[in-house]
Amino acid sequence: MEVFINHSPVETDAATTLAELLMQEGIAADGIAAAIDNKVVPRSEWPTTHLQAGAKITVIRAVCGG
Repeated sequence: MEVFINHSPVETDAATTLAELLMQEGIAADGIAAAIDNKVVPRSEWPTTHLQAGAKITVIRAVCGG
């Protein structure tokens, strides 16, 4: 099925969870927040949050700077 990560299309299996997708795409979990269809998903729920076809996933990475 197709989902979108930060507006880019990604193919994944129908039973994929948010945690699995991030790992599959090489996105390290440290220092990021994730939302599905504009709803923030707590990190504790990533392993049990199954994705739907067409889901729009937003990944935001915290960075240090000044």
